Amino acid sequence: MKEIAEAIGRGLRVPVIAVRPEEAVQHFGFLGNFAALDMPASSALTQERLGWHPTRPGLIADLEAMRFDA
Repeated sequence: MKEIAEAIGRGLRVPVIAVRPEEAVQHFGFLGNFAALDMPASSALTQERLGWHPTRPGLIADLEAMRFDA
């Protein structure tokens, strides 16, 4: 989550601050419930079951290449 927020912050040229999980709802409203969850994700099962393998940049590289001023 931190890396995603930092990449978006750089793109928007805004500061990024750390918010403790218990402060997330106060800071983000109801979306803070989702921001506070620890939900590690992996594409391993998709790759194994469907034979799919990513060929494009990852999320952070994609965000870094994004035009936020459009």
